[in-house]
Amino acid sequence: MTARGRRRPTTRSAARALAVAGVLAFTLFPAYFMVVSALSERAASGTETLLPDSVTLENFRFVLAEAGFLRYLGNSLAVAGLTVAGSSVLALLAAVAVSRFRFRLRTTVLVLLLTVQMVPLEALVIPLFLQVRDLRMLNSLIGLAIVYIALALPFAIWMLRGFAAAVPKEVEEAAYIDGCSWGRMFWSVLFPLVAPGLVAAGVFSFITAWNEFILALTFMNESEKYTVAVGLRQFFGQYTTDWGAVMAASTVITLPVMAFFLLVQRGLVSGLVQGAVKR
Repeated sequence: MTARGRRRPTTRSAARALAVAGVLAFTLFPAYFMVVSALSERAASGTETLLPDSVTLENFRFVLAEAGFLRYLGNSLAVAGLTVAGSSVLALLAAVAVSRFRFRLRTTVLVLLLTVQMVPLEALVIPLFLQVRDLRMLNSLIGLAIVYIALALPFAIWMLRGFAAAVPKEVEEAAYIDGCSWGRMFWSVLFPLVAPGLVAAGVFSFITAWNEFILALTFMNESEKYTVAVGLRQFFGQYTTDWGAVMAASTVITLPVMAFFLLVQRGLVSGLVQGAVKR
């Protein structure tokens, strides 16, 4: 092999490494800036901090102890937990129904689910507010979780439908031959095969409930019931903004999402890969 032939792979590898480094820097810089600003004293007066002169935890102490952000975290965790649990159970049952059973208007139901997913959230605020008000569930974490479940269901059903439809019917018939009831077959045979898709749908439901702002602000009248997205608003004033508190609160908000993702990342990757490959 000539020197020129050896030089080409090295040049390509260096170019790829530089491209990957550039993408990582572009992606991670906002997180770096957020953490550095949260640990810096200068961030309270502006956003010019790139390297902190002195590291302090005062912003975190203020956010958690004085600003009541621990209460907002608890509210968001409760709402997100209810959303993930409710949407996962309902989406799994609905996905099995539309993929395994034949009934009238089956295709219409699937098209309506897809249509609902396309409607902008802003167009649903007033109808949802009126429904929640009539049900006397305004200023209720359970009521907010029910709304989030409804928002997460269309995507979750569509995702899980593909997993349920990909399970061969012969597997179910073999379970019946072995003496399994439908419930036993569902729990022991079908559920493990669609579990990766359930994890992916659960992650989507968690992010939907954790980051949503408009509905939480509209439905909640008492500050004790605010979620983290709404609670973050208190640090933005009419004439000034406490950037240190904003960045510290943003860091605190990010940690549960990262922890949840690390907890389910193996199942999430498996679900996305299996969902992209037709079996």
